[in-house]
Amino acid sequence: MSDIAPVIPLPAVPVASVQGALALDLGPRLDPPEPPRPSRSRLDAWAHRYLQAVVEIACGDRPVTQVLRWTHPDVYADLARRAQLAARASGTTPGRGRGPGAVRPQVVGVHTSLVCPDVLEACVRVRHGERSRAVAARFELVRDRWQCVALEFA
Repeated sequence: MSDIAPVIPLPAVPVASVQGALALDLGPRLDPPEPPRPSRSRLDAWAHRYLQAVVEIACGDRPVTQVLRWTHPDVYADLARRAQLAARASGTTPGRGRGPGAVRPQVVGVHTSLVCPDVLEACVRVRHGERSRAVAARFELVRDRWQCVALEFA
């Protein structure tokens, strides 16, 4: 005879454990995680930087390619046209700047409104020498990136 003890099968372990009245689901999570949303103050700061770049582009001080990634193609084409006209009027090359004596536009105030979680509208006051102007923009979240889909100069 052999000295080996017989193997006794153990009961199967359940997939969901119970802790008191709270059932714990130990199965894999099937939903993809939500992308993190930037805080409101970060959105305001981003809109300020973007619109500062836009007004510098419209004056011919900055190349339009710097905002390509965050700009809808229609808005980009209009911005490139504005930069071309500004350069032609000042006799310079677009995006090369107007020289050291030129007055640079400065965004001095920004107001934003989060219309819904995927839409941000912003307006800024731009000081350009002795004059003030306004710029309004609409940003939409496209493939986890904010993109300017509308831009108005006043």
